[in-house]
Parts: sequence; C-alpha cells; structure tokens
Amino acid sequence: MRNSVLSLLASALLCSQQSEAHLARAPGGVPGPPSNRWVRRLWDGAQYDCKCFPGDSCWPTTQQWQKLNTTVGGNLIVSTPPAASCYNTFQGPLGNINTYDAAKCAEVTANFPSEQFQIELPTAGLWTYFTNDTCRPTTNPADTCTNGYYPVLAIMAKTTAHIQEGVKFAKKYNLRLIIRNTGHDFLGRSVGWGALVINTHSFQSVKVTNNWDGKTPKGYKGPAITVGAGVQAQKALQTLHALNPPKIMVTGECITVGIAGGLVQGGGHGPLTNQQGFLADTALEFKVITADGQLKTANERVNSDLFWALRGGGPASFAVIVEASYKVFNDQASTGAVLDITTTNNTLFWQGVTAFHSRANYFVENGLYVYYEMFAPVQLRVQPFVAIGKTPAQLAAILKPLFDDLDNLGVPYTTSTQTFSTFYDLYLAMFEGEVAGNSALTGGWTMAKSDVANNHPAIIEAFKTVLNNGAFMVGHMWNGGEGLPQSEWANSAVNPRFRAVSDKIITILPIGGDAPLSAKAEAQNRLTNIVDGALRAASPNGAAYINEADPFQPNWQTAFWGTNYPRLLSLRQKWDPEGVFYAVSTPGTEKWEQIEYGTRLCKKL
Repeated sequence: MRNSVLSLLASALLCSQQSEAHLARAPGGVPGPPSNRWVRRLWDGAQYDCKCFPGDSCWPTTQQWQKLNTTVGGNLIVSTPPAASCYNTFQGPLGNINTYDAAKCAEVTANFPSEQFQIELPTAGLWTYFTNDTCRPTTNPADTCTNGYYPVLAIMAKTTAHIQEGVKFAKKYNLRLIIRNTGHDFLGRSVGWGALVINTHSFQSVKVTNNWDGKTPKGYKGPAITVGAGVQAQKALQTLHALNPPKIMVTGECITVGIAGGLVQGGGHGPLTNQQGFLADTALEFKVITADGQLKTANERVNSDLFWALRGGGPASFAVIVEASYKVFNDQASTGAVLDITTTNNTLFWQGVTAFHSRANYFVENGLYVYYEMFAPVQLRVQPFVAIGKTPAQLAAILKPLFDDLDNLGVPYTTSTQTFSTFYDLYLAMFEGEVAGNSALTGGWTMAKSDVANNHPAIIEAFKTVLNNGAFMVGHMWNGGEGLPQSEWANSAVNPRFRAVSDKIITILPIGGDAPLSAKAEAQNRLTNIVDGALRAASPNGAAYINEADPFQPNWQTAFWGTNYPRLLSLRQKWDPEGVFYAVSTPGTEKWEQIEYGTRLCKKL
C-alpha cells in the first residue's frame, strides 16, 4: 500500500525534535553530542554508536524529507506492511494511518503466498520471520498492526539519479539503508527496523548482443545479455528463449529471483552451474552506484577490484547494481527425471536416502544437476534430476545404479522421465514454484566431495539430526568447478571451496516471526549449534552460501568466503568505509549489530 509521504512527515518532524532528556529516558539511551550523526546507546553492558532512526535528534526534518521527495520526482513513500489494509489502523513510527480497505484486504489475503504479488510491493519481505510478523492478514480489523521490522520509508526509484540521491541522503543523515529489488531473501536483508529503502524493481531493461567485446586481448567476445536491476530470471530467460537459435544463461533455481542484485553478489548457483559455474563467473560488467553516490562502471578493465568483489563477495556490501551484463549460451535439448521415496519404514527410508545421497559426487561428475527436498518423518522428493544436453537413454544409464540399489534393498519409490527440446522448457515444466509468506529460520552447509567420498555415514547421521530437530532440507547437487576452467576460478570472489563440493543444502526451521524472544533464541541456537552444527561436523571441508545459510554461524567469514575474505574486507574498507550499505554477516560488518531486540543497527565501540 502506498501513502502520500507529505501527509505523514509532520509526525517525522515531531519525532526528530525529541529532547535529549527524552532520549536519555529511552531504554539504553546515552545521548551523544547534539551535532553527532551517531546515536550513542548502552545495551547489554556495552556502548554502541547507532544509525539515526525516528525519534532521534539526527533524524531528518520534514523539510529535509520533502526536499528529498522533490529530488526523486515525488517517488518517496511511507512504507506500510503488506496486510495493513486488513486493519483499521496502522500504528507506524511516523504516526497512525487509517488503513482498512475490504477489497484490498481480500486481494492481499488471497495473494499473500504469491511471490510475484509480494515482489511487486514496495517493501515486502517474501519470507516474514525478520519482519517480526506483526501485521499478517486477518479477519479482525480491530487487531493491532504495527511496523515490526519493516522499513519506514522507500524511494521507488525510476532513474539512476533517484538511486544516487537516495544513497547520498542516507549517507548524509546516517540512515539505515536497504536496497530492494524483489525482496527474495531468506535472511531479512530486504527489511529492517527504521530503515530507508531504495526499491530498484522498476529497472526492467533487457538487451541482447551477439558480439560483446571486452576490448582486452583475452576479453570475451561472444553473446551477452544486459539487464536492469529489477529484471527477474523469468523475463531474462523468456527473452533469450525467443532468439533463433534459443539461448540460456545461469540463473537461480527459482524463476522469480532477480538476477542483477543479491543473487550475483552472493555467487548465484543454479541448474547450469555444472556447465558454466556460478552466475558471478559469467558476469561481464556492472553499472553501479557506489557509497559516495557516484555512477561507475566495473569490469575487468575499469574498477577491476570492485568488479571482482561484486562477483560473489557479498550482497549489499560494495555498491548498488543498476545494470549487469552476463555471458549467454546456446540452449540444448534436455531430459529430466523425478524420484519420490515415501515410506513409514524408517530403516528402508534411510537406506534409500543413503543409496541416493552417496552418489552425489557421481551425479555431478556425470553432468547432472539434482534438486531434492527431505522432510520428516520419511519423505525424499527429487524434482528434478536435470540432464542438460542428454537423451533419456543417457540419463537412464546414469540413474540405473541408483534404481538397481533401491530395487535390491526393497525401498519403495516412484519415478518418471520427460524430455524437452530445450533446458528452458524443462525449467518451466519440472521445477515447482515457491510460495511467499512463510516464517522460518534458514541455515545450510555444503557437502564437500571429499567428505561424501570418505565420511558419508556421518553425513547421513547429520541428516537424521536435521529432521529430528524440527527442520527440513532442500538440496542442490552441482559442481561449481566442473565446467569452468580452473584458470578462471579466481576471477570471482566466490569461495574457492565451492569448486570442490557436490551438494549445497538449505536447512529450514519453521518458527513464527512474532514468537516470544525466548522461543526465537532457542530456535536460533538449535539451528546454529545442533542442526547446522551436525552438517558442519560431518563435512569439515564444506562451506556456506551467503544467500542461503545461517548468518549467525561461527566463523562466518571463513564459511562464506574462505581465503578470499581478507581481500574482500580490504575492498569493503576502500569502497564503503563508513558503512553506508549493510547486510548481516558480510565483509566488514564484524562490529555491527541489531541491538535492542533486533531493532537499532549499531556499531559496537
């Protein structure tokens, strides 16, 4: 829901004029010098310098917000939770708003699970745990709707200049800044208490060329696609598929994910990773807004250090991507298969899982991408095995040893196979859609090829630990070093360990975002130390993937980036020394915390 920013900024002005005495009475308040852009807070026995939030003396005045609104073409809006229309009143940090609208409430309620519906909203987070779940759809308009951890204001950017002005404004007034394209994120990076959002989803340009020229002796000169910041995988793939002959590119497994933001900055794995590496490995150039508000180009010739960091070095860490260019490839006829093992016989189930997962290395070394889900008490769903460029007979030959084992063990299963003229057709037909609106903690770990080969019984025991502790698993078998020349591995900031893994697992632990703090703490401990702890112990040579993992795991710097971390830390200090950009557990955020029960973003002194 969009509301006129001007009608509420008077409340913001009142908030910004709170006295130091009032600040001192606030929980943890320790007033700093009046001219200081940082707000000093005392929390849990430690002192912090915090960004400026509503109620702080450094929060911009009404006139300053109005000036920003004019500068960005009237595209500054007050953020409200997606379901605010189901409530009589939204009790926001800038004042109360009468929000009830029966028709809009019905629309939101019906579409709340739709990823695309939520993507099109200004400030929604597709997974709701980190919003605090304070304003979900309801049939009782008298219920309470507060902002929770949603942002406060958003710039619905339409031009590059709008992004630049937003970045400069956030830097000037030391505001928490969030860059949002789709909100397609498990870790809460697209929402944040008291934050200003720059929404880049309107940047929908797509351009394809047959002759990209890197203008260097070894530069790439083949076909490429250039996309605006808001372009999602489905639009890019549709454009490429319409070519003659049809082309394809590396994207994530989910068709609604954006391809020019957090995906590539986290690395970007998907069904083509065996053949072409990560999305980051295929990047050719970025147009970006840096922390000083300047528009820059980053490629292997210009700002090459920034180019390297943007290719897997951490989302929302180095710059705002406005436009990205990637290599594209000829699409191929492809074959897919599904496998379902569901049985009440616990012994047979785990024998089936062992037969399947012990072949992780074998599958990827034979060119397969494998997507699977494992639920308690006893269900394994593989949908699909992906064989790009292979016939049904070739896929059947690869899978025959697995099915022979299942038959010999007496494990009940169902399976089917389909063939397609292109991978794009397989992608649309065989990958199931995802849903929004779920609330859960997300973790994960990768299984190194060496550990699958030498320590597989411990891996199966770890899987049992995951399922026995209320979580479930989503697996992605691929080999990020199989189809990419080793000479190119270091061209991106992707963790070198990802070149030697065969299974990347997401662990998902359902819990309500509005659960009591004690329940949240218990769930986080269970995820970090028991669920993911078991996976880490079973595969000590594995790693974690920043876009789909527990950001609070121990030694996250090494887990996410391995030996690349020192260079990334140095580059973060170069390109964003003041911390204008922020995402949890990314390079240079060691001293940053969300204190006061996950609200204020602060640096520990």
